[in-house]
Amino acid sequence: MISWYHSWVAAIRIARRDAWRSKGRSILVLAMIALPIVGVSAADLTMRSAELTTEQSLQRRIGAADAELSLSRMNVPLYQDPSAERYAPVGGYDSYEPPKEENPQLLPQALPAGAQILKDTTGHAKLRTTHGLLDTELREIDTNSPLVKGRFTLDRGRLPEAPGEVIATNAFLKQSGYYVGSSVNPRGSTAEYKIVGAYELPNSLKAVQLIAQPGTLLTPLDKALSAAGAPGVRAGDKYLVKVGGADGFTWNMVKEANTKGVLVLSRAVVLDKPADSEVPLYKQEPKDQFAGQSDSARAIEMAVLATVVGLAMLEICLLAGPAFAVGARRSRRQLGLVGANGGDRRHIRAIVLSGGLVIGAAAAVVGTLIGIALTLALQPLLEEYLGLRWGGFELRPLELAAIALLAVVTGLLAAIAPAITASRQTVLASLTGRRGVRRANRVLPVLGLLAVAGGAAIALYGTVSQTGTLVVAAGSAIAELGIVALTPVLVGFFGRLGRWLPLSPRLALRDAVRNRGRTAPAVAAVLAAVAGTVAVATYQHSTDVQARHEYVADLPHNSGLISVSDNSAFKDVPAVRDALAREFPLSVQAEVERVVVGRPGCDSYSNDTGCGRAEIVVPKDQRCPLYESKHGPADFTPEQAKELRKDWRCNMTMNGPRNYTEHSTVVADDKLLTALAVTDPGAVAALKAGTPVSFDKQNVKDGKVTIRLITDPDAADSARSKNEEAPGEQKVLPVYQVPAGVNGWGIQLLLPTGTAKTAGLATAPFGSYFTLDGDASSTQRQKLDGALDSMGVDATVKIERGHQGNSSIEMLALAIFAGLVTIGAAGIATGLAQADAEADLKTLAAVGADPRVRRTLSGFQCGVVALMGVVLGSAAGLLPAVGLRLAQAREMERTIARAIEMGYGGHDEKVYMPIAVPWETLGTLLILVPLGAALLAALVTRSSGALARRAAG
Repeated sequence: MISWYHSWVAAIRIARRDAWRSKGRSILVLAMIALPIVGVSAADLTMRSAELTTEQSLQRRIGAADAELSLSRMNVPLYQDPSAERYAPVGGYDSYEPPKEENPQLLPQALPAGAQILKDTTGHAKLRTTHGLLDTELREIDTNSPLVKGRFTLDRGRLPEAPGEVIATNAFLKQSGYYVGSSVNPRGSTAEYKIVGAYELPNSLKAVQLIAQPGTLLTPLDKALSAAGAPGVRAGDKYLVKVGGADGFTWNMVKEANTKGVLVLSRAVVLDKPADSEVPLYKQEPKDQFAGQSDSARAIEMAVLATVVGLAMLEICLLAGPAFAVGARRSRRQLGLVGANGGDRRHIRAIVLSGGLVIGAAAAVVGTLIGIALTLALQPLLEEYLGLRWGGFELRPLELAAIALLAVVTGLLAAIAPAITASRQTVLASLTGRRGVRRANRVLPVLGLLAVAGGAAIALYGTVSQTGTLVVAAGSAIAELGIVALTPVLVGFFGRLGRWLPLSPRLALRDAVRNRGRTAPAVAAVLAAVAGTVAVATYQHSTDVQARHEYVADLPHNSGLISVSDNSAFKDVPAVRDALAREFPLSVQAEVERVVVGRPGCDSYSNDTGCGRAEIVVPKDQRCPLYESKHGPADFTPEQAKELRKDWRCNMTMNGPRNYTEHSTVVADDKLLTALAVTDPGAVAALKAGTPVSFDKQNVKDGKVTIRLITDPDAADSARSKNEEAPGEQKVLPVYQVPAGVNGWGIQLLLPTGTAKTAGLATAPFGSYFTLDGDASSTQRQKLDGALDSMGVDATVKIERGHQGNSSIEMLALAIFAGLVTIGAAGIATGLAQADAEADLKTLAAVGADPRVRRTLSGFQCGVVALMGVVLGSAAGLLPAVGLRLAQAREMERTIARAIEMGYGGHDEKVYMPIAVPWETLGTLLILVPLGAALLAALVTRSSGALARRAAG
């Protein structure tokens, strides 16, 4: 035991001395091992620091209060869980019927008597900024109340005290261009509010919010908007409650509030949760009904994480292994002296393994320290990125120690193969510099072949199994490991190509094949990196091809639509149209209006007082029976539903493409037909004659269309819930129905202006359809955005450009990553080849070879390794991509089959799941990466070496 201890101490000392002598190689290996440790330790620190304790989370949500009370929007008695994250109506959702009218007194009635109460009111509105309009959350709360302590942090300035004063979040100031001391004006109001302070919400640093004293912001703004005919501010109330006493807001008090339809977040209940038997929600809906899904997802996440960590360690071992082999090769005389002085193979292995242990331990320490320092230095940036302030800097020594242990294990694993190889060298061969001869391992290729076959079989099975993606990934990983094990044999096959190559590449290839012990790990490292890149690139490119095939255009190519985002901005539309014509090269601009019922500033589907809407009435005999029965498709058997899907009234594809547009009934002239590329002569003639044009035959009966004007949206919604016709005045208009195949791009009915006026339909402008004369440059887009911002109008501009793939940057990043790994691995193999072939280079110099032969040979050695790895990796990477795509295709086929069997979905739906090879990415990897590696190796290699006597043998 003592002898074993002393031998390892001596081995570690020798390894430490060798590492110190070869600083460049040691730093390279240390960096490779430490880099993942830096990332993982930093991620662990970030994740743990961002996790708040229960008390910290409660303080940020409810401040110093005992509870927060809010309406559940159900307005019926309910059950909730102790954390107020889940709730359900009493009796379950199946028996739930929403009340006809909301009771605004439910929340005040649930407040306990004698408690300290603070009202918290929030709403949303658009505020004018230096850039235009910004959607902002507005809050009214008494900021001087002790109950708000901890909910927000005042950064600078002071709290609001008088009407007309607000404080703003730092995110609002950054996005609006304002500062403390500026005045802000909500759209629709003439009042200005001075920003007297800046604050942040610790749990939501990116929140765009203003806070004012109660009754000074939301109420005046709501009155101003209502007076202007625009929708008012929809505000919601919550109450912070402090009941006092040691018990706080108890679970019994929570259940009492639940009977009034109020949801309660109680500090006392969250900190000391009641038993499950005391929670009525768990009796109605078992607590663990969602646990199976979460546990399964967690198991999949852990399996994926373990696979990623394992493959990362394998990649590092493959990259670092040749570097340790370089050290062992250069120290072979020293190792030979150890053997000559009585050391056996165990001592030789111990010395080389100690090299991995020393560098792994150093990488663990350095990586962990850098990870901690980096996390500390980047804490403000990380908090901003995550959008929350950390509760503290959380260090968990056991987790960091486990992460650091990975570095030590990786170093040892990387040194195992070089240690075994070095221990098999005879003393004489080590002292004289001879390479020695040993037989190739015959077991490893057999295991590799079995792994490839088994992995491929598992991946193919995954394409038809229920857990296809996970099985395909596992099978692909096994197959890739098998190819790694087969690398020495595959490298040997490449050697047969040498007979057709010139001198330098032939020497490089034969040297690589003859010394597979150093070539195979480098090739395997390149293989692993390239395989992952090719797999992701193939999957991404195939997905992009599928998306291009399935893409449905919103408008004709090079046509567009500009529209105001809010109906209340209808008065600004003429200025928006002028800005569009001024900044964009237009060939056609068609001004369009919408049909208005009630106030013109109401939202399209608002139920507010004075608001209404117009809708097209589909004739009863032309409605799909599946949706006309009381319970919809549930009233039909699967066979009946399947048969009805073939009916033209239910088969949506027979009615033309259903592009969505907010206003499907518009008022415009024949310019709109030109902008929409509608060339039907009948439609043009009808519109000029004052006849409306219909683009949906399901709305037309006997050549007429019916428009219903709904003035009471609540009554209409109530009638629909009873499967009755909505009340409202009906306008019947003769129309021209376009032939099948003519696309209205979401517009169902086009009314001429004169016809709309004659029918007594009120209208309001909302924008323009247009066609570009050429293209709109980025500069023109920016000028238009600037013009809209200067007007304070929130308008959207949509231009149809066709499918826009977004994978080019990702593919470039993947190719660069694979290239860097390839060059690094090939460079390590080249360094080992130079150390191994020094005698050959001396012989070349002695026989009069040109000095540049050394540089050329080095370049080809690096290029050969890179090319072999890229070729093998490209082939290996196709398996997981193909498997995943086939698994997705099978899953989609099963989904469609189930839908058709149950009566849902079209009867003629087909799966389109292409497998497309990214030839550009493969070309970059196969040509540019090996070429770049060869040129780089040639540039950094000296042209001449010291001429010396070659050792005999």
